[in-house]
Amino acid sequence: HITPEKFYVEACDDGADDVLAIDRVSTEVTLTVKKDVPPSAVTRPIFGILGTIRLVAGTYLIVITKKKKIGEIFSHAIWKATDFDILSYKKTMLHLTDIQLQDNKVFLSMLNHVLSVDGFYFSTTYDLTHTLQRLANTSPEFQEMSLLER
Repeated sequence: HITPEKFYVEACDDGADDVLAIDRVSTEVTLTVKKDVPPSAVTRPIFGILGTIRLVAGTYLIVITKKKKIGEIFSHAIWKATDFDILSYKKTMLHLTDIQLQDNKVFLSMLNHVLSVDGFYFSTTYDLTHTLQRLANTSPEFQEMSLLER
């Protein structure tokens, strides 16, 4: 969900009530609940957040807008991110000079080129950041941790 003040990222899992709120001015990230999302917010589906990047015009949020299932590891779905959107935290570019606007446009073009190259994979249930060998040699406590905690 997008408002002039915040980005709200809502999980689609059954029973999930938490919503990630990202302040577009302070860039502060907090957890809130669904009822805090204003009804006026523009809503669109995404499949994940790739991250943030700071360019000349300010901070941008990079989200995954399309995905393709490419396989499974131990019954865990592995997805390939196939399309992205780059969302500006700033509501306007009036604070930039013509040269800054041009530089920002070039950097966005370069970023779009990098994102168009194959190779962005993710799983919401399996740890792709560690090899199977390393995972086999970790403690039971580590294996019980959520992917976020790892």
